[in-house]
Amino acid sequence: MDIKQTTIKQAEYSIGDVIYHNQYDFRGVIVDVDANFEGDEEWYEEEAEQRAPKDAPWYHVLVDEETTMAYVAEESISSDFSSDEVIHPMINDVFIRTPTGKYRPRQSIN
Repeated sequence: MDIKQTTIKQAEYSIGDVIYHNQYDFRGVIVDVDANFEGDEEWYEEEAEQRAPKDAPWYHVLVDEETTMAYVAEESISSDFSSDEVIHPMINDVFIRTPTGKYRPRQSIN
């Protein structure tokens, strides 16, 4: 019997982490994590950054100083260690900013 093993890559970042997008030069806060690409195939073909792998984590990010949310591949981001606040119209609906500058979800997310 041939058993196929599936390797699941653990996400490097978590909800509430502030990240920087290395290619598109923006920062933001992660609001959700997908273990694998869960977006639309048409969007992936037209927009996905340099065909990032679908079998690795992807993140939903509130973009700083914008009103948008981005969907980004883990390979395209890095941690943002600045103490600058992220400005987004939804930020206070989703997170509480701690005295140390971290973002904590207002309610638990299942």
